[in-house]
Amino acid sequence: MRRGALVGAVLGLALAASAPLGHAAAAVQNDASAWPARPVRIIVPFAPGGPTDLMARLVGARLSEGWGQPVIVENRPGASANIGIGIAAQAAPDGHTLVMSLHAIVINPSLHPKLPWHPLRDFIPVTNTATAPNVVIAHPTLPAKTLKDLVALAKASPAKFSFGSPGNATSSHLTMERFRLASGIDVQHVAYKGAAPVVNAVVSNEVPVAFVSQAGAAVQMIQAGRVRALATTGVKRSSVLPDVPTLIESGFNFSAESMNGMFVPARTPTAIVDRIHADVVRVLKLPDVRARITAVGFEPVGNSRAAFTQYVKDEITAWTRVIREAGIKVEGSK
Repeated sequence: MRRGALVGAVLGLALAASAPLGHAAAAVQNDASAWPARPVRIIVPFAPGGPTDLMARLVGARLSEGWGQPVIVENRPGASANIGIGIAAQAAPDGHTLVMSLHAIVINPSLHPKLPWHPLRDFIPVTNTATAPNVVIAHPTLPAKTLKDLVALAKASPAKFSFGSPGNATSSHLTMERFRLASGIDVQHVAYKGAAPVVNAVVSNEVPVAFVSQAGAAVQMIQAGRVRALATTGVKRSSVLPDVPTLIESGFNFSAESMNGMFVPARTPTAIVDRIHADVVRVLKLPDVRARITAVGFEPVGNSRAAFTQYVKDEITAWTRVIREAGIKVEGSK
């Protein structure tokens, strides 16, 4: 069996096994004051220990205090986050299942056209809990101190310059491709298996430049002088790297950040969605929570439902265009 077909079969089995019994007869509480009636789960479509898992556990612990019910983080990794997100899409829309995801939830429908879920059809965006920009890092010996210097170097040696990323079709890779399209440079993409390996590759000068999330080993290596930061990709300068200019400041008219978005299944009653939103935003304003979020390289957000919904729409449009124009494919997609 081809890998693409195998992934599809595994995804289908996982969704079938996790679909709620008696879904049509499930009692949906329209009164937010009666909710939650039992433990609430936050599905994280990634393995334990990553940034989304840490964010879900941090926020979930404080939500549990206010809700009077356990908030359980359920890690359901696999198929590039598609399994966990698909399980959440099949959950009863009663407010007892949430899902927190990185950009996979807005990127994957363009990479996997036959997915059985869509972020706007099958989910209600609640809020963006936190964001982290990518950072462009270079080996200190590279004769480029700005992005414009980097573009000049790449144009001087077309098709001979390489950029690293944590993996094919990751948000870092897509940000790199968006930069490549905007600057008109011809570079080779080198995909590594994670953020730490690609940072180490730049430290050892195995690859001269990489796009990586600031939430990881990159900041430590920048602060230690092992790599040079050329730019961050957020809307504004990073509080972790305040001396590093943004893409916009460097002359490129776009930004790109890794989100940690909170969603609930479609058809969840509005009163319950509003209650979840208000409580998540309240938690994100707590000083100790904000301190822990920034300590791992993220910036707390907690925006309105309307603002987050528009953000999701804009991100889908932007990354669909990048994926199409850059010709990005993943194994098993058609």
